[in-house]
Amino acid sequence: MKESEPDKKTYPIVKLGDPVLETPAEKVTEFGTPELKQFLDDMFESMYAAHGVGLAAPQIGIGRRIAVIDLSVGEDPAKKIVLLNPEIIHTEGRQSGEEGCLSLPGFRENVTRPNRVTVRAQNFEGEFFEMTGEELLARAFLHETDHLNGRLYISHVSALKRDLIRRKVRKLQKAGEW
Repeated sequence: MKESEPDKKTYPIVKLGDPVLETPAEKVTEFGTPELKQFLDDMFESMYAAHGVGLAAPQIGIGRRIAVIDLSVGEDPAKKIVLLNPEIIHTEGRQSGEEGCLSLPGFRENVTRPNRVTVRAQNFEGEFFEMTGEELLARAFLHETDHLNGRLYISHVSALKRDLIRRKVRKLQKAGEW
């Protein structure tokens, strides 16, 4: 690590069963602060360490409306997206594909979501912007926004599959493996 770099922190990923994952997150009200900058840097580090393409603050135990996305997985700094207080404002089309979640390691399910999504959010400075994504980026916008609303991707699968996943997780918890 270069001496000029601040200390980067990697947060552990919170797993299904932690109440923060199923509680709507609080709005961000302070922007442009050194603390927010450090937190965003730490979120990207935590996401990369977990080999993810998106991370919402509740996934590291922080109930705030903050999400980061990088489909390049750290390969292209220009691809980093910061979403503060994001809201989905438009969706169109349909796509189905396998979806997983850092908070549900080892589980993947087929999920149908819109194919094109427009999100309205605030940047680090608090300025509003809109961004439209298709396919994987659309899925990431929806997946991370769901986290901020206290929902997991398994809310988009059948009740039977969702119940089966929750039962497997409880079994893993009892065995001390979760």
